[in-house]
Amino acid sequence: MQREIANTDGVTWSCVQAYTGLTEGTENKDAASVKGEDDSYWVVCTPSGGAKSVRLKLEGDWENTYSDEDLLNEIMTKQQAE
Repeated sequence: MQREIANTDGVTWSCVQAYTGLTEGTENKDAASVKGEDDSYWVVCTPSGGAKSVRLKLEGDWENTYSDEDLLNEIMTKQQAE
């Protein structure tokens, strides 16, 4: 599943769980899971306009439980850390 969110600067971020779309099934979910951490997944968020993509570690059913503001905060925090 893909989520699109827009920030106040007009940048639209497309976030997708890593390895989504390769195949259906548990091996796909296992590939995206964070090793050693239950219910955590790698999510890649790519911005419009050519800025650098970020890789986030998010928990559980992130597509439905994280608000747009929560995702934008995670993206901003990751950008500042790099």
